[in-house]
Amino acid sequence: MARTLLDHQNASIRLRAALDAGTSPTDVDAAPLVARCGVEPDFFVRDMLTWALTRLPAATTVPLLRAELASTVPQARSQALHSLSKIGGPHATAAFDEVLALAADADDEVARAAWRSAVALAPDAAARRSAATALVARLGHGGPETRRSLSRAILGLGEEGVHALPSAPATSDDVGEHVAETLRLLDDPDAGFASAVHEARRVAALGRTD
Repeated sequence: MARTLLDHQNASIRLRAALDAGTSPTDVDAAPLVARCGVEPDFFVRDMLTWALTRLPAATTVPLLRAELASTVPQARSQALHSLSKIGGPHATAAFDEVLALAADADDEVARAAWRSAVALAPDAAARRSAATALVARLGHGGPETRRSLSRAILGLGEEGVHALPSAPATSDDVGEHVAETLRLLDDPDAGFASAVHEARRVAALGRTD
């Protein structure tokens, strides 16, 4: 695979280059794939790049992705997080602390990717508790989409996530409302987040949380 194909102006050609890399991964250099993830504008090409990286040896790809977590480019950080969560296994799990450190990233896309990745990579109950503490501290932040992502990530941590909800810092009404939204999703995951938000606001207006 020529590096120039990953940089081609035609997205279809870039997509094919990523597909070829994953289909025949022998002797493929992971570095250009990782680098391209940080700048690729097309969602489908990015998705194919991640797939290609999952086909390469984790011992090679994971160190490159861990380095990207410190990038000044938000997309590079978010894509590295996404790829690590898809690779999984012992090599990716070893990056758990670095992943969790980005849970409070100033960029919402990076933070959301970190939440999802922390859920996927937490190796044990202790790690899930650490993740729950970090994620619960973010309750009340962001718009509806960000809040929905955070709620689902917290619930994705299982009982560790649910048990951490009462420890949410009571710094604003937004935090209490977000806790209620999350609990409503736990009770009725099929109701949808919009319904959970509506019910949480109704309960808050009545001045009760039970």
